[in-house]
Order: sequence, then C-alpha cells, then structure tokens
Amino acid sequence: MADYRSDIEIAQEATMLPISEVAARAGLAEDQLEWYGKVKAKVDVDSMRDLPSRAKLVLVTAINPTPAGEGKTTTSVGLADAMNLTGRQTMLCLREPSLGPVFGVKGGAAGGGHAQVVPMEDINLHFTGDFHAIGAANNLIAAMLDNHIKWDNRLGIDPRRVTWRRCVDMNDRQLRNVVDGMGGIPDGMPRQDGFDITVASEVMAAFCLASGIDDLKARLGRMVVAYTYDRRPVTVHDLNAEGACTALLKDAIKPNLVQTLENNPAFVHGGPFANIAHGCNSVMATTTAMKMADYVVTEAGFGADLGAEKFLDIKCRATGLRPSAVVIVATVRALKHNGGVPASELATENLEALEAGLPNLLQHVGNIKDVYGLPAVVAINAFPTDTAAELDLVEARCRELGVNVALSEVWAKGGEGGCALADEVVRLCGEPSEFRLSYEDDLSIEEKLDAIATKIYHADGVDLVGPARSQLAQLEELGFGALPICVAKTQYSFSDDQGRLGAPRGFRITVRNLKVSAGAGFIVALTGDIMTMPGLPRVPAAERIDVTADGTIVGLF
Repeated sequence: MADYRSDIEIAQEATMLPISEVAARAGLAEDQLEWYGKVKAKVDVDSMRDLPSRAKLVLVTAINPTPAGEGKTTTSVGLADAMNLTGRQTMLCLREPSLGPVFGVKGGAAGGGHAQVVPMEDINLHFTGDFHAIGAANNLIAAMLDNHIKWDNRLGIDPRRVTWRRCVDMNDRQLRNVVDGMGGIPDGMPRQDGFDITVASEVMAAFCLASGIDDLKARLGRMVVAYTYDRRPVTVHDLNAEGACTALLKDAIKPNLVQTLENNPAFVHGGPFANIAHGCNSVMATTTAMKMADYVVTEAGFGADLGAEKFLDIKCRATGLRPSAVVIVATVRALKHNGGVPASELATENLEALEAGLPNLLQHVGNIKDVYGLPAVVAINAFPTDTAAELDLVEARCRELGVNVALSEVWAKGGEGGCALADEVVRLCGEPSEFRLSYEDDLSIEEKLDAIATKIYHADGVDLVGPARSQLAQLEELGFGALPICVAKTQYSFSDDQGRLGAPRGFRITVRNLKVSAGAGFIVALTGDIMTMPGLPRVPAAERIDVTADGTIVGLF
C-alpha cells in the first residue's frame, strides 16, 4: 500500500536510537563523542588517525538533474541501509544542506520517503552550527581585510582588486552586488562588494578538503583575498587571520554522526555546491568512515559531469581515495523529460521520448567507464508510473555498454527496496578496475579545461572570453598553473546552456572568468551565466514552513 505521508511526517514518526547506540554499531566508544542533544554528535577522530583504511568506497552520482527528480541522496541512503540489511558493515557519508535552498525550491539533502537520515529537521536547518562557523570565518577575513585597508594598508592592497566577498547562508539576490563602507571616514573605505552563499565560500571548500586542523590552517592561510597595486596576490596569511579563523572552525571540522531511518550510522558533514565548488562531503568524514566499515557509500552533487568529475579529478587527486564502484541514478521520468516530454505528461508511457532521452544517461555511464576506468551500475529510482516496457528499454541500452541496471525501490521500501542494487554494488567492488583521472597535473590550465570539455562534456572545445584570457596568463605567471580545475557550470546540461538537454553535440564551452582558490587547491572556471549567490523563487518554500504550539516543524518537504 502506498505511503502518502510527507518526508517530514515519515521522519518525525521514526524511532531514533540514542546516538551512543548508533555509535556503538559503528565501533565508536562514548568517549569519542561530543553530544549535540540525544540523537546527534560530533566524533573526535584523533584517536583513529593511525587506524588503517579498510573500506571499499562507493560513489553515487546521477544524470543531469531535471524538474522530474532523480533521487540521488535517497538512493545513497537506501543503498547504505540495504548494504547493512544484507550483512555488509556500511557507513554513509553525505553533505550538509544549505539553508538557502531549503527555504527556496530545491528541498533538503536528507533523502526522502523511507530512505532518510534523521533528525531531518535539524539536518536541514541549523544542525550542529558548522555552516554558521564557516560563514563567521569567511566574514572575519572580510572584516580584517577592510580593517587593514582603513588603518595603514601596509600591504598596498588595491581596493579595486579585492576578490574576497562576504557570505550568508541564504538565497538573497539583493546582496549579489553591493556598495559598502558608506557614511564617512570612521565607517571604512567605500567600495563595490558582494555576497556569496556560504556553500560557495572558499572557506567551505578548504574545510571539506582539509585532512585535519593543521592542514585546514595552512589552507586558510594560502587563500588569496586581494591583489596589490602592483598586482601581487595578498593572502589570509598576509593578514595574520588564519589562526583566528581556525579557532572558529576547530569544532566544526569534526564529522557529524547521525542515523538513517533504519538506525544505521551516517556522517553528514560539509556542503560545498557542485556547480560552483567541488560538491563533496568532507575528507575528514570520508577517510574516518573508511576506517570504521567494510563499505562506505558517498555521493557527489548534481550530475556526474559536475559532482562525479570533481570528486574524481579534485577530491581523489588530493587524497588518494579511489572508488571501487560507481552508482549512476536515473528515473524513467527524468529521461523522458530529457527526450522532450513536458512535466504534465511524464506519467504516460512514451518509449520514443525515453529513447531520445537515454543518451544523457548513456553518456554519463560511458564517461565513468571509459574516461575514468571505473565499474558502474545504473540505479533506476522507481516510480509507480514506470512501465515494464520502459524499464526493459533502459536495461537493454545500458547492457549494450556492458553495465547492469538495478531497480531501486528504497523511497517506498527503505533498505529492503535496495537489496538488488546492494548485491550488484558488492559484485562490482570485487571487479578489477584501472582508475585514472581525466587529465594530468602537468598540463596547462587551458589544456585541462579542454580535456574536461571534450572528454566529459563532449564539447568541441573551450573559448576564453572577456577577462579570462588575461586571468589565465596571470595565474600561470603566479605559479598556479599546476592546480586542478573546478568548472562552475549549469547542472542541467552537459553544455553551459541549461536548455540543451540530453547529450548535445556541436557546442563549445565559454569560460568568462578564472580565479584561484589556492586554499582549496584548485582554479575555478566560471562558464555561462553561473552565479555564486542564488535567489528565491516567486513562491519560496519558506512560505509553507511553520511551527506548531508544541514546537513541531511542519511544511518542511
């Protein structure tokens, strides 16, 4: 019988174990926990630093997102529950959601239906305060930078070349471009400024790639915040700010332990966007989980062209992590949307449209297998309207590429609905693979961009426009040419035009800006009209959220 309860209703009716019992299932002692209430805790990882990594790493990614939905996080949670249900000790590692999209349109990042991490209200709202700490560190740097300019500017910072922006964890288009320092001499120097959403801050990216406190402090110190009048970079270290920023982050950097609806352990930690950052949970959480379980299930944001590419080319390059298997999530509905079917007709069988939309999935599959050399399985996130003929067509086309398809019913059934997928993942983890990156370190910045564009997006090449060409020359002159590339691109298409669905051909990627994130350890390439501060929709989700007299949150998904 169908369950018509909302995600939050299902989550609120679940029986959660005390976090100490969940921790015990993962082999953690109570003295390794720092409690945040009864059902969530931070984990002190120092006692585990010398333990060997023993887990097989499973990466969950997806086709390009559509309004029809894919369910990547839901599949990740359900797969971890299924792995545990079938006797494989498994840890789940997810990102924390940003408040802005929670109150906007995207929804949260705790899964859905009977495959969720809980307490979902806490996770989707303030949680353990990590994002507040990251925002505070970001804005401390901004304050110290402007303070330096006001008092003596001994570094010779050119106020016109300040690159560091303030941040807030909210969708607020009004703050994209501002003028601050108004009022008079005591109020600072007037200059053009702007805000990014917190998850786009380089502090977030550095935080999630850091291996510990010392590495975090070093990464913060390397971050470039401005340029001098003679165009030399100014860093956080030059402002003597990295120590204070690290003090704000010393507790936040510890992974957050919660549980799934089936009381299995999960780390939810860090949350960089995947279209404007690298889109993966923290290295601290992933590497710690790999010492505690036989399998670790993690996900990368948006489609495989963004999240998986950055997981593999940035996170794996930086850490030595190597996935043993990749799950690519798709829905029949989303594939039909890629084939041109409007949202109102997605529930109707349409094999012709499905055939037209399948190249999007098949291109992601081909990239994972042929570019990165990794074994993959396609997980079809089941909807009641899927027909046998449609499911058979998806399976047949995937098998032509040598990839199996598993039906995932975890939204409706929890772990029980993911057992077939779990079995295939375990089988793939035992298969030999030849993991490789899509480009090598010694290529030039432009060559790396071209490799991503041609190999992953299947574009004809890259065009650098506006200031991007001079920025490239400056970055290479300053010694940043060896860094990997983080492409900021629309998540809705392989191209930089969100309207080109499926697997387009005959296009080029336009790069309009290049900037270094020296602390995170990559160069950001801004393409198309991508922005680092989202806005709210005409009718934001915040209008539906409320709290009852007894303190129960309602309307949250």
